[in-house]
Amino acid sequence: MVFFCFLVDQTKEMQKSKPAAGTCSRCGGGASVADMKTATRFCYVPFYVKSWKAIVCTFCGATLRSYHD
Repeated sequence: MVFFCFLVDQTKEMQKSKPAAGTCSRCGGGASVADMKTATRFCYVPFYVKSWKAIVCTFCGATLRSYHD
């Protein structure tokens, strides 16, 4: 009997950010423009990394708008 266990997860990390004009539509907090990095890992080894920009809320952390390259 063969048993396969696939351990796949995805991590989202904020690289750097700077303040932006506007407020969050969910909580009313401030907004910031951030460089984001998403890494998909298989058995803790990253095999796909994607960088993108997003406007995120500084209070609740919600992604308000994303700009994928």
